[in-house]
Amino acid sequence: MSADCHSHSNFEGVSPSYKRVLLVVIAINAVMFLVEMSYGVVGESQALKADALDFLGDSASYAMSLWAIGKAADTRSNVAMIKGASLVLIAIWVLGSTIYFMLNGNTPNAPIMSSVAVAALIANLISVLLLMKYRDGDANVRSVWLCSRNDAIGNVMVLMAAGVVFYTHSHWPDLLVAMILAGLFTSSALQIFKQALAEKNNPDGDHQHSDHC
Repeated sequence: MSADCHSHSNFEGVSPSYKRVLLVVIAINAVMFLVEMSYGVVGESQALKADALDFLGDSASYAMSLWAIGKAADTRSNVAMIKGASLVLIAIWVLGSTIYFMLNGNTPNAPIMSSVAVAALIANLISVLLLMKYRDGDANVRSVWLCSRNDAIGNVMVLMAAGVVFYTHSHWPDLLVAMILAGLFTSSALQIFKQALAEKNNPDGDHQHSDHC
């Protein structure tokens, strides 16, 4: 498959090997949601909580992607719309809770932030490597790989925030990263809506790939 992010492929995920990989990635995301949310609460880190919600959203959206494989184009577009809506809801929660912690929160625990962010990064890198072979395909297939790739970038941001929190003893770097993640969720949702609507209006046409999950 071509690595060109604007190339078109008709691969719709109808492959036993792809479905097995997707099941593994769903399990990784579900486990990391539980781990990261637990330590996000203990360590009082909004960035970890935001990233944990991203793991939850990904596990749910990947499960929908698995269900949508082989379905009609209109069904796959509807699934994409649901993915976009879930990202908007996550962004609203992250933004609201971050504003609350700006007024009432304590400085997060930097060692917890960094150690959990490293674990999350490793989990996402494993997902990226598993999905690399399937990085091209229709919107339903490609979005899974892009989400995992973008999540790894988000984990690096959390790690950087943990380092700044450690040296400054301030909660602002953690809150800033949480707000940036909320913005990324919103941007991704808008891209998903745009592509899903385009595919609904022109189910047999070619559409440019988006670099948003």
